[in-house]
Amino acid sequence: MAKAANVDKVKRLRGWVQNYDWGRCGAEAQVARLLALNSGAEVKPDRPYAEFWMGTHDSGPSFLADGYGEGQNVGLKEWIRENPNVLGHKVLEKWGPDLPFLFKVLSVAKALSIQAHPDKELAKELLKLKPNLYKDGNHKPEMALAITEFRALCGFITLEELKGVLDIPEIVELVGNASAKQVLDIDKQDGAEKVKYALRSVFTQLMSASKEMATKSIAKLKSRLHAESQLRCLTEKEQLVLHLEKQYPGDIGVISAFFFNYVKLNPGEALYLGANEPHAYLSGECIECMATSDNVVRAGLTPKHRDIQTLCSMLTYKQGYPDILKGFPLSPYITRYLPPFEEFEVDCCILPKGASTVFPAIPGPSIFLVFLGKGTFRFGSREDIVTEGDVLFAPSNTEITITTSSELQLYRAGVNSRFFHTSL
Repeated sequence: MAKAANVDKVKRLRGWVQNYDWGRCGAEAQVARLLALNSGAEVKPDRPYAEFWMGTHDSGPSFLADGYGEGQNVGLKEWIRENPNVLGHKVLEKWGPDLPFLFKVLSVAKALSIQAHPDKELAKELLKLKPNLYKDGNHKPEMALAITEFRALCGFITLEELKGVLDIPEIVELVGNASAKQVLDIDKQDGAEKVKYALRSVFTQLMSASKEMATKSIAKLKSRLHAESQLRCLTEKEQLVLHLEKQYPGDIGVISAFFFNYVKLNPGEALYLGANEPHAYLSGECIECMATSDNVVRAGLTPKHRDIQTLCSMLTYKQGYPDILKGFPLSPYITRYLPPFEEFEVDCCILPKGASTVFPAIPGPSIFLVFLGKGTFRFGSREDIVTEGDVLFAPSNTEITITTSSELQLYRAGVNSRFFHTSL
């Protein structure tokens, strides 16, 4: 009975767009294309379209679309509260009457801030201390799945690489000889805690440099690299730093890029980030999924509020290149990306002309985004034509069969399937 009742609760949604200034402008942004298709909104050519949100977060909530008799102004969050059974009992028991994940598309034209997201304990503390800056008490683990080539800074480089960075005169000038020496004197026999302490010390020194000192050192670095580029090929990281300096002149985040791994994802590759891990998305377009939160602690590459002390004290200071997920096949047409977080997973479905596939009934809710093409969704006795830009909420225990007469590319976000296996 529950399955049949829930079939009627498959809903079309209107997404929400954030026009942050780092977004791609006008029609060149996938976010703008999806917005126009999803809601009929006019796209302004000189306006940035940064993020397309699908979920229940108060900073960008989805609404039920017309066509199901509930009217346009019913929020998904309110509707779930009134129909909590759509979540399935395990999700409801764990997270209450709300979606535990937030689904997004990002169109990145210029670098986002160097940032980290707090764990639950710190998030609750920050909400209490600074409610105007930190809007909720949740953690925000996240995953970015590349649609185009996608570039990011993520996590700290290894000890050996760090020693090389501390040969850069402009960095030594900012952190001081004592902090630099602390790192340079460490050898492989020293314990992980000593390495972490030294990295934390040198990074905090760098990020705490005065605006005047940072501006001066970055100007020196810039002129030195321009001169050296006549004599040698600059490294990728050096080229990146010069590029970031054009976007954020005199910003300490420019020079801090030397401390982080420079990651380039190919389309179909994903990067996941736990709490308290530093990162900055640089360019490209991606599908993003996260726990339902918008908590961001920023420290560089931003005109927004910086909370350097909080960021430097909260980081894990783990070193080494991050894991890249390539997904695994669920079926010939569906690839699953499964990060180590309970709240979410993402499926990518690419369906060729004339093909069909099934998303089996699962014990939790899903959101589907039709990214390209056109097809048919069948659930229970119902059949709906879906086209690019459509967003659908599917309740727990709903089997969906998808067919296409053209070609269809869609993404699905749902609660991590491991959560159901471990909480039986």
